[in-house]
Amino acid sequence: MDRLVIEGGTRLVGTVGISGAKNAVLPLMAAALLADGSTTLTNVPRLKDIETFTDLFSHMGCGVFADPEAGTLRINASRLTRMEAPYDLVKTMRASILVLGPLVARFKTARVSLPGGCAIGARPVNLHLMGLEKMGADVAIEHGYITVKTSGLKGARIYLDTSTVTGTENLMLAAVYADGETVIENAALEPEVVELAQALKKMGAAIEGAGTDTIRISGVKELRPLEYSVMPDRIEAGTFMVASAMTRGNVLIKNCPLANLESLSTKLVDAGAGITAEEGGVRVTGNWPIKSVDMKTCPYPGFPTDMQAQMMAMMAMASGLSVITETIFENRFMHVAELRRMGADITVDGRNAIIKGLGRLSGAPLMATDLRASAGLVLAGVVADGTTEISRIYHLDRGYEGIEVKLNRLGANIKRIKE
Repeated sequence: MDRLVIEGGTRLVGTVGISGAKNAVLPLMAAALLADGSTTLTNVPRLKDIETFTDLFSHMGCGVFADPEAGTLRINASRLTRMEAPYDLVKTMRASILVLGPLVARFKTARVSLPGGCAIGARPVNLHLMGLEKMGADVAIEHGYITVKTSGLKGARIYLDTSTVTGTENLMLAAVYADGETVIENAALEPEVVELAQALKKMGAAIEGAGTDTIRISGVKELRPLEYSVMPDRIEAGTFMVASAMTRGNVLIKNCPLANLESLSTKLVDAGAGITAEEGGVRVTGNWPIKSVDMKTCPYPGFPTDMQAQMMAMMAMASGLSVITETIFENRFMHVAELRRMGADITVDGRNAIIKGLGRLSGAPLMATDLRASAGLVLAGVVADGTTEISRIYHLDRGYEGIEVKLNRLGANIKRIKE
């Protein structure tokens, strides 16, 4: 199991490029199941989750050709032989549930293992299943698997009690072939949902309202394969923005989707960072002392839960008291114990983390607990005094393409130790 060894106390300076978005690629791959023919995706990052999804598609009978160096992925879903996502292939990633909607829509049956992923909260799939039942599907859960069958999906009005990104996407993927109109209310607003809708429309789907809380889908008889370039990853971009800000850095971030990061940008500016749009990217500069700011995670366009751990590491380096409130996932403070090992003064009270910024962190042996916590610990290690060693970084590889390589190009000192 690989680990990272970080010699801290470095300032980040230079230029970094942002890879394609993991949370956009996976639903786009699922959309490829809807068409007879070959779909080509470009700007695809080299990530463990995408590799796992690729293995799943091969298992189901898709023709899959990946060129990691070129960042391209071609999926031919003409001859699927298995409408099943087995546990062994999907136990590490929650997004595996996204194959459920397109399989049921196109082939009228699916058997998908209940998904795994980071242990940051329950994240139930009940809303996915409720929506499919409203469209006329028969749903059963037995022996850890979801089995769905239908004689043909029907358009329906579906209200999501909680705004769920994968739930919205899964039901969109199902509804494109449903007979009649499907209306999804309290739909997620995230840019990745809009990205999926744009791709489906290029395939021939009839979708309106993506990016609002009401999405309308009129079912069609057939979709065509497409070629599509994946949007840049806003969470990776946000991670490098925080990295520059907390190290007194000066980093130009290319392909930075700044329009999708307004809530983060506001907090960074409040903390004393400089953010300016330039030709070819966004420049982020950091200033010390870092000012303490409060934040509360919310669905998009609110402050993203996927940036909470990175900002907590920054606030541990600030001067003053800050409060971070986590409203999305109930178990997303697992990195607090690791930051405390570095000398951070953090108290957890329910869904609130109270951080007393001390202006310094010290290197320590750490254990990553989930994907975004891993990124927060890496940033803490870069800015800390001394040596930090982070184990269980397979979490990191699920969502960041060569993060240590990119940070090293900016002046960090990180070594990956393979075991």
